[in-house]
Amino acid sequence: MSTFIDYLQISKNLSRYQKLTAADPVVSQATKYYQANIGKVTSAEQLVKNTRLFNYVMNAFGLGDMTYAKKMIQTALEQGLSGSKALAVKLNNPKITALVKVFDFATLGKATTQQTAAQQGVVDKYVMQTLETNQGQTNPGVQLALYFRDHASSITDGYSILADTNLLKVVQTTLGISSYTSVQNVDTQAARFDKLLKYSDFKDSAKVQKFLERFTAQYDVQNPGAGTSSANLVLSLFDSSSSSGTMMSSSTLMSLQNLRLGGY
Repeated sequence: MSTFIDYLQISKNLSRYQKLTAADPVVSQATKYYQANIGKVTSAEQLVKNTRLFNYVMNAFGLGDMTYAKKMIQTALEQGLSGSKALAVKLNNPKITALVKVFDFATLGKATTQQTAAQQGVVDKYVMQTLETNQGQTNPGVQLALYFRDHASSITDGYSILADTNLLKVVQTTLGISSYTSVQNVDTQAARFDKLLKYSDFKDSAKVQKFLERFTAQYDVQNPGAGTSSANLVLSLFDSSSSSGTMMSSSTLMSLQNLRLGGY
């Protein structure tokens, strides 16, 4: 199960992968510029007008495909999340909501970019987002697993799954639900998830890991040959002298052999 192996290798050595991603020359240069200049920004308008900063922020929140929508994002940042009339509330996009929560100019004003969340917090998000994107070029299943790992705790009901296409893909794949069910009534879909899932489990990292083991197994069934299937990778997981310094335990090997798709 190559997607499982690929995901396991990264999740068990996540800090190392993050450091390698952060050290990439392109990422490092973009981060240095961001760190040197974000503190000078005092308004949503200034952030949007600085293309390098704006693109960095948008990519950090997984909104890189919406960098063209500068006016809309500026308005969302200026209005914040207070009141049903706020643009970000109306859009009901979890990524935009997360962005507005960090760059809360409506509440914090000029002090917004002085907050840790808007400085190191955004850098951490940018590195992780880049790592996920890079992995997706080789195996989209791993990218989805990493995304779910980072956002699982935000799942509170069926509607929060339906609002995020990545979370929805992981849940549908794991539960064996056809993507064609997305044409059904939203309330019907949400109610189905409510019956099949215990949302409090997504606050528990061990249970999230187990859920993702099931997802990656299902993903490989649906996508034969996905990811790295090289015997060299498997061997490297056993090699205590490898650069990762991590061995695959016997229990993990057994999980690969005995993983059941019927529960998590």
